[in-house]
Amino acid sequence: MRAVVMGAGSWGTAAAKVLVDAGTETTIWARRSELADRINAEHTNADYLPGITLPDALSATSSVADALPGADVVVCAVPSQSLRANLTEWMPHVGSATTFVSLAKGVETSTLLRMSEVIAEVSGVPSGQVAVLSGPNLAREIAEGQPAATVIACTDEDRARELQLAFNTGYFRPYTNTDVIGCEIGGAVKNVIALACGMASGVGFGQNTLATIITRGLAETIRLGVAVGAQIETLAGLAGIGDLVATCSSPLSRNRTFGARLGEGATMEQAQEATNGQVAEGVKSCTSVRALADKFDVEMPLTDAVHRVCHGGVSVGDAVSSLLGRSTKPEIYD
Repeated sequence: MRAVVMGAGSWGTAAAKVLVDAGTETTIWARRSELADRINAEHTNADYLPGITLPDALSATSSVADALPGADVVVCAVPSQSLRANLTEWMPHVGSATTFVSLAKGVETSTLLRMSEVIAEVSGVPSGQVAVLSGPNLAREIAEGQPAATVIACTDEDRARELQLAFNTGYFRPYTNTDVIGCEIGGAVKNVIALACGMASGVGFGQNTLATIITRGLAETIRLGVAVGAQIETLAGLAGIGDLVATCSSPLSRNRTFGARLGEGATMEQAQEATNGQVAEGVKSCTSVRALADKFDVEMPLTDAVHRVCHGGVSVGDAVSSLLGRSTKPEIYD
């Protein structure tokens, strides 16, 4: 099996390292030629994973035409809102039997499609050729070889098991799942909830508040997931609560870091600087997740509050006040 990771950001680079460590022949594509040259010459990606040594066997290129032909697996590691445009550029170089793996976590703003749906629509391949990798997978910890697990979701169970072997290392343990919807909804919503946790932390609130946001954020995730066809068991697993806890709790999370800066009083532009220019997916995803919730008539007050802070000019303090001022109700309700 030959894999190509399209995207040399922190998670794309970490995933490429995992594949090579698992014995999978792997090429990583970087948009900038200087980054590809540095990976080949120095076996590092100092822009996104400083201090991490990459395997000698990992090759890099900035040429789409050189990277993609002959690939058995194409790993999509670009931001969710640019995935469609990138795929359109890539497809002339991709074979019809290729398996796609999505690392992107979001819902496309213009169509409200999940990333696997975008891939299937643009590529024209059956949905069984598209898999999703999701879980509590902070890129730097994975790149350091710290033990972690993930979920590889695909409606084709045989294909999921093949990918499981391709990603399996002594430190990275993949589980298979056929619930692609659940894995993608969990991944998209957790970025929004992580922004909320960051905001709360930036304001100065403690662990009780963070635990409340995580728990109520999970409730929002489950409500939306079930409405669009996800399985509750998936959202109670690695791709749901596991990913949510990791992203909401760690300073390595771009979304949490971005939210924390907003909570401290920074502007959106200043918060972007705090993430070293890397994309905090939840900033854009809160718009599409909220729209998807409206489409299915699902109540998501935390998501709505994050959207109003990021795109409606509402202060973090006012957003908190509006949440606390909501009418009381049972914890569990239909």
